[in-house]
Amino acid sequence: MVKDSNGTPLNEGDSVQLIKDLKVKGTSVTLKRGTIIKNIRLTSDDEEIEGKSDKVKGLVLKTCFLKKVN
Repeated sequence: MVKDSNGTPLNEGDSVQLIKDLKVKGTSVTLKRGTIIKNIRLTSDDEEIEGKSDKVKGLVLKTCFLKKVN
């Protein structure tokens, strides 16, 4: 089961918010704390999700840096 940093279960299509500034590997982009990632997709790894932001498509994010947005 995929869970966010607070232990809340995540599902396909949920929206999540970053709890920390993250540098995106391979680019000069930094995603700021509070950025919302909408319509996430779950991966085969319980500690990672896929999503896209306005600046970067095809992000893979660790769930320990995310919290679910209601």
